Amino acid sequence: MKTVHLRNLEIGTKMPKVCVPIVGKTFSEIIEQAEKISPMGADLVEWRVDYCDFYHDREQVEEVLVSVRQILEDTPILFTFRSKAEGGNVDIDGNEYLELNRFAIQEGMADIIDVELSCEEAILDEIIRTAHRAQIPVMLSSHDFEKTLNTVVMIKRLKYMEEKGADIAKLAVMPKNERDVLNLLDATLTAREQMDIPIVTMAMGGIGTISRLSGECFGSALTFGCVGKASAPGQMELRQLKETLDFIHRGTVRTEME
Repeated sequence: MKTVHLRNLEIGTKMPKVCVPIVGKTFSEIIEQAEKISPMGADLVEWRVDYCDFYHDREQVEEVLVSVRQILEDTPILFTFRSKAEGGNVDIDGNEYLELNRFAIQEGMADIIDVELSCEEAILDEIIRTAHRAQIPVMLSSHDFEKTLNTVVMIKRLKYMEEKGADIAKLAVMPKNERDVLNLLDATLTAREQMDIPIVTMAMGGIGTISRLSGECFGSALTFGCVGKASAPGQMELRQLKETLDFIHRGTVRTEME
């Protein structure tokens, strides 16, 4: 399977990497959160641009990217504008979504961008082409905050992301019961066996917490934690999340050696 290299980070090896979001509304809040996250050992930091109140101002977006890059030093940055339909804070016009992502790519401060699979196909294709020309990986993502999809549908969606040119395929769903969580894990394992790129999956909310912890067992290459405010239901605090992942990793390694 291919892996994705972001600075000194490799995504797609056995132990899931941990991403922490920055969800500040103002410039000062964003900087404060970046400074708090920086020394805590996150593998990847996501800037959720839809949380800020100036995403339409390119000068301020550039200023944030430059400042956060300096604070995080060599920690990779994931640039994400999450639409309201997929759990974000605001809606955005398709053309503005395209131009915002183009701008982030051209500035070169972000190491990877998140692109929603649900956006208009022409816009989706153009962002992917632009990112790949600039040698910036793309995480294609799909979120359902209402339900968990059929297992077959989840597998097909992840595989379709790969066909569209994703470097990483991400799927998040909302479980209503334990069976939904099992179906998500089943889809994750099957997709890992059939796909050639890293996948990221999660069942959101408290009942889905196990899906954020068991990536090494079922094939999810990245999980999301938080330092303070979470960006999605079910995220664990970074320190506790990393300790738990490490515990599972040690147990997995011991099992392989026996």
